[in-house]
Amino acid sequence: MFDFIKKIMPREDKFFDLFEAHAAMSLAAAKSLHAVFNGGKETVTNCAALMRHEDDADRITDDVMQAIRKSFITPFDRSDIKNLITAMDDAIDQMNKTAKVILLYEVTKFESNMREMAGESVRLAELSSEAMPLLRNVGKNSNRLHQLTKQMIEIEDESDQRNEDGLKALYWGKGKKDPMAFIVGAEIYDHLEKVADRFEEVAHVMSGIVIEHV
Repeated sequence: MFDFIKKIMPREDKFFDLFEAHAAMSLAAAKSLHAVFNGGKETVTNCAALMRHEDDADRITDDVMQAIRKSFITPFDRSDIKNLITAMDDAIDQMNKTAKVILLYEVTKFESNMREMAGESVRLAELSSEAMPLLRNVGKNSNRLHQLTKQMIEIEDESDQRNEDGLKALYWGKGKKDPMAFIVGAEIYDHLEKVADRFEEVAHVMSGIVIEHV
């Protein structure tokens, strides 16, 4: 009887609206992060913009968590919804942590590999943003969703390599003369790599949802 009631009752599509809104905030934050790595006098302003987007995303995450508790019917398992929004929020939180480190050390000049990794964050956020509306009809959009999640995982792999290359260049460059420059640079690289890691987790959660519902 319960399964029959679930089938005839409308689904809570507001979850999709919230996923898409959060993805839009993540993309805006990623663009601000990319701008941060242009350096110069706008660094602080761009960090502040990123942090505002992160605050907006936190409110959306709270809305999702409230909706999980209050909704009788959900489009996916509640655990899938929670895992997805948590992974998405972890990604933008990690961008925020990156900005905080930059502000802490008052860095305004960045290595080329850092800029490339920040650009990869934008690409990851764009792919995530494209994927969210497709979750409204997983069966119909399963092929494209698989393509998007695969691309996200590939970009994370590229980010791993760029992180290694950047650390090596930093060590043999500035790090030889200025150990503190290496320590600070390595911490920034670590945070950037974790941004890609968090987006990879978004891809894995989405992939799991597709497999479960196709």
